[in-house]
Amino acid sequence: MSAARRQRKRAGQQSLSDERRSQVTRRGDSSSRSVLYLPLVLTLGLGLLSFVPRVQENLRLTWSFWGAVAALLLWWVILSQRLSRASEGRSITNVFRPQHYVQALAQFAVFAYWGYYWSPVYDFAGLILAQLAFAYAFDMLLAWSRRENYVLGFGPFPIIFSINLFIWFKDDWFYLQFLMVGVGFLGKELVRWYREGRRVHIFNPSAFALGLFSLVLISTGTTDLTWAPEIASTLTLAPQIYTYLFAVGLVVMYFFSITLVSGAAAAVLFGGSALYYAWTGVPYFIDSEIPAAVFLGLHLLITDPSTSPRTPTGKFLFGILYGVGVFGLYLILGLAGAPTFYDKLLCVPLLNLSVRGIDAFVRHLKEAPFWTRLRLEWALGRPNLAYMVVWIAFFGVMSVTGKTDARHTGDSLPFWEQACQDGRRNACSRLLQIEATYCGDNSAWACNELGGHYTEGKVTSADPSLAAAYFSRACELRFQPACFNLLDPTLVERANPRVLDLRLLLREAGQNLMETPEPELYDRACEHGWGFACDQVALTL
Repeated sequence: MSAARRQRKRAGQQSLSDERRSQVTRRGDSSSRSVLYLPLVLTLGLGLLSFVPRVQENLRLTWSFWGAVAALLLWWVILSQRLSRASEGRSITNVFRPQHYVQALAQFAVFAYWGYYWSPVYDFAGLILAQLAFAYAFDMLLAWSRRENYVLGFGPFPIIFSINLFIWFKDDWFYLQFLMVGVGFLGKELVRWYREGRRVHIFNPSAFALGLFSLVLISTGTTDLTWAPEIASTLTLAPQIYTYLFAVGLVVMYFFSITLVSGAAAAVLFGGSALYYAWTGVPYFIDSEIPAAVFLGLHLLITDPSTSPRTPTGKFLFGILYGVGVFGLYLILGLAGAPTFYDKLLCVPLLNLSVRGIDAFVRHLKEAPFWTRLRLEWALGRPNLAYMVVWIAFFGVMSVTGKTDARHTGDSLPFWEQACQDGRRNACSRLLQIEATYCGDNSAWACNELGGHYTEGKVTSADPSLAAAYFSRACELRFQPACFNLLDPTLVERANPRVLDLRLLLREAGQNLMETPEPELYDRACEHGWGFACDQVALTL
């Protein structure tokens, strides 16, 4: 074969090869463009969820779903047209990270246990599913709007679960829930920095959204648009909730070595509460050493390994700062008249911002002579299992001494009445707060007590109109002394709590005692310091 013929043959083969590669490339582009139908399917699935009875029974909730669907569809159309004109495709990489699915399983376990004792959690499950569909579609469209590949895994699960462990918007305002989810993913995608040579997101996505929306809700006084107060207070409806959260947290600690974070935060909060009680004679957090929602936060909110320090010393400092932050914010929010349950949410984004500073500080510490002399590197360089043993022992001591699931001093109204009479710090304001809570739960006795306080002007400033409102409420609940007080505002008639009142007043932040036999109820009241109940118990002996 001549050289010219061989050259023509090679050229033909090369041409055929190029054509085949072109066909393969085109098929690859077509195939990669087909992945764009995945967010479309999720969006349509979200639309179908809007027709379930739970959503259809509220027109504004239905429109919230349809608004989210419309926004995602518009985004999908714009992205599809842009990629079609540019003959571009998109791809998916499957990556299943343990920090996502293990964390999600731990959070799901909390929902399952908590919801068994507070039914709104189970009622809300369909709306959490809708947020997951929205989150995946939103995350895909956001990623493909900025780059070629999307990493598919369980990442949205812990973000959505974490958000819903702390804030739900009520049905009439549920479009803000979708907005909060979107803000979390935007923060993860857009707010980044270089850390350890890699460009990574700064904020824990759920904490970023929760912190930002908490600020807005506080500044606008619109907390009533959410179920956040109920979420913060109903965790204790589940028996032994501290022990349960502790056990769930151990799983996360084992897999991701975050024991120093949670343990240090808990030690600061337990220690701070003890010091405050020793100084003032009253609890810092009213009815607990650490509120259950805060205890949940230090296990399943601040423990994102991607947005926290990686060195043992850094984790230890991170946990201390969280404990100090929660402790301080509780005081600041209380003085500002804002809901104090936001304390656990507001400080997490600030801590995320401090991570590089903590890392730099740790490097500086390790260069200091005292670090070597005190062998701190050895002390903080122990295996995670060693820290877990210390944490288990610490929690055990707190439990045995009644600092977790046991009855707390602040559970007893007679304690707060006496503390107020003794002039202890913040005792009178907290007595009013507690009685207002029970009055809101339809305790006629508590409503009458509030009316008396606002009439006498001893515990708080006199307010005749407010006193009349409370007396009226108590009278409607058939508490006879309150009706007398309405007829003659110059006198304040009081009486012991009725059995129905005791079922509310003795619940110790748990479920109402509607099925508790009366003898047992009086025993419990006597243990709380109600003298008339002790007399009643003595009569039955």
